[in-house]
Amino acid sequence: MSEFKEQYEQLWTNLERTENAHKKAVGGDFDTVGHLEFKLLCAAGLKPDSFLIDVGCGSGRLAYQLSQWPGVRYLGTDIMPGLLDYARSVCSRDDWQFVETNGLSIPALNDSADFVVFFSVFTHIVHEDTWQYVIEAHRVLKPGGKLVCSFLEFAIYSHWTIFENTFNDKSPKKMLNQFIGRDALIAFAHHAGFAIESFLDGDKPNIEIDRELVWENGVKMSGMGNLGQSTCIMVKT
Repeated sequence: MSEFKEQYEQLWTNLERTENAHKKAVGGDFDTVGHLEFKLLCAAGLKPDSFLIDVGCGSGRLAYQLSQWPGVRYLGTDIMPGLLDYARSVCSRDDWQFVETNGLSIPALNDSADFVVFFSVFTHIVHEDTWQYVIEAHRVLKPGGKLVCSFLEFAIYSHWTIFENTFNDKSPKKMLNQFIGRDALIAFAHHAGFAIESFLDGDKPNIEIDRELVWENGVKMSGMGNLGQSTCIMVKT
């Protein structure tokens, strides 16, 4: 985790003086990806009074979309205080918590959350840290609560470009792009006390959207969309 923080701090140093740095720091497409994440969670059962924990919330890509629901309870955690400050400002929710963390614990009570989400988190940490987060998510979720994570996998052809770009990047402090197979997520779920509810392929339209979305590269989505990364939904048993 400390190595990842160093990598992210370097990324932020390179970005912080550029236009829209806070949005670029979470990979760009702030509004489009945030809306897709929000609609995915709605389809998974998120309700206007749910308590959601957003691990690695960054600058508030998902939080901004959730802020339209006055009754939703929210805890966002991240290792970068500057991104948390931006998320606080863009959401304008005094009833929400944005907490800086430095480790793999989730600052919440046992059996308290309806959702724990990890969007673009398991993609940047080693599998042992992912497993620790899965255990922590199980602790803080209510029975029947859901863990939702996005991930990179070799089974999705379009993900190969990410692997190839990482391979070709010879810089000493390049960002880790971690791939994980569905077999590993199934094993993690089983051993932690989750049941797999579903997998969503990252390259197929599987999220119902209520307006046209336009990505920064010009690609348009309407009716149904997809995140790019694959998604796993687990249910605490």
